[in-house]
Amino acid sequence: MAYILFDDELIRNQLKPFTFTRPVADIRCGILTIRDKWIKRLQTRVTCLSKRYLEEITTESSINTYINGAVCPNDVLINEINNLTVGECLVDTNSNVLAIRTNEKLSFPINFQPFKKKSFSGTLSIITQLPHIFLKNGEQIKEDFKLITEGRTSQEISDPFTRVYGAENIFVEEGASIKSVILNAEQGPIYIGKNATIQEGSIVIGPVSVDEGSVVVWGSKIRPNTTLGPYSKAGGEVGSSVIFGYSNKAHDGFLGASVIGEWCNLGANCNNSNLKNDYSEVKLYNYATDKLEKTGELFCGLFMGDYTKAGISTMFNTGTVVGVCSNIFGAGFQDKHIPSFMWGGADTEYVDYRFDKALEVIKATMARRDKQLTDKDIAILKHLHDFKK
Repeated sequence: MAYILFDDELIRNQLKPFTFTRPVADIRCGILTIRDKWIKRLQTRVTCLSKRYLEEITTESSINTYINGAVCPNDVLINEINNLTVGECLVDTNSNVLAIRTNEKLSFPINFQPFKKKSFSGTLSIITQLPHIFLKNGEQIKEDFKLITEGRTSQEISDPFTRVYGAENIFVEEGASIKSVILNAEQGPIYIGKNATIQEGSIVIGPVSVDEGSVVVWGSKIRPNTTLGPYSKAGGEVGSSVIFGYSNKAHDGFLGASVIGEWCNLGANCNNSNLKNDYSEVKLYNYATDKLEKTGELFCGLFMGDYTKAGISTMFNTGTVVGVCSNIFGAGFQDKHIPSFMWGGADTEYVDYRFDKALEVIKATMARRDKQLTDKDIAILKHLHDFKK
């Protein structure tokens, strides 16, 4: 049996800018990415089917199970998927196709019409809109925490100056450093990954995930439902937000109800609004419709694509979407939508960010972590630059 996580074209467009540079299944929500959740539960290799410029070599067999890459797995869903027969597809109450069983090789975008529909009415967590990434983050931290820690023993917190509440809901991996902090896991788990660091004077209130190699900077306030991806930094006040890997918000400032991609940097005193002064519903730029759309949410902050940077004291308005590889700076609130590969700010003028210059900055940033762009990474960025939006 081969398992392939497919991108639904509509969902993929609605989850930009994060799906500009990755399949839907590689979005992080909770402790793990969606792909990693499936790998851990299925205990087998899982590949992704997406747009051609993101394509990877998919694992295929005489019988293939294609699973919607926006769906977070649970035991009931997996059981229903495994009971599908060849030619059937599983559909939820909102007509989202969840899975397909076939002996054919499918291509993106998948044509769902030939398959016999089978209804799924169980509990489901599916990421179809940008706010879902932070809105569902708390519940996914709890699910991933159980998945990762079951049957394992946490490292001890030996520092005498650290105060712990709800110790049974805290799991510390090998090599983590925790000194003079407050950890409150009474309302949700706190996961502290391998070689992660929580520095002096920080307050962490679960559910929270601080992934491998990440740093919570001294004096930080980490509110519930927050994920700090691998090798990232968080300082100041962060709440109900997901920061993907290798990104930094290392200084004071507020980040709330937000999602930050990989290799991003928020300069000192960057802030975002996540609530309008009139308490009205937040509108958000939608790549699928190319206009601002109602979100149905009162709280909604900043959504920043990979490789984008913001200068010191940059202010982002409620419900701001920034594309891939832009450099944003200057006084005043920035535009609600900033396309990819832009340079400038609201008080100056946004101009095109030269591809060679952007690449130079990315390479310098990654070199600081002993990482480098692959040929595939460069090809993806060149594609996005040539067809930027």
